[in-house]
Amino acid sequence: MSEPRTLLAIDHVSKNFGRVTAVDGISLDIRENEFFALLGPSGCGKTTLLRMLAGFETPNDGRI
Repeated sequence: MSEPRTLLAIDHVSKNFGRVTAVDGISLDIRENEFFALLGPSGCGKTTLLRMLAGFETPNDGRI
């Protein structure tokens, strides 16, 4: 049986706003037939990551 294909790949993505680092080098793959939840405390970069995935923000480093 083959491994499910990757639908979304996030590779070492970082986002800074001035001197504040909102997202720091996150990497993950979301594959076919997987469920994904983005959990974390307030101010940890969840919304910034989602905004980058949607194309509203551009990563300073890395690749989506």
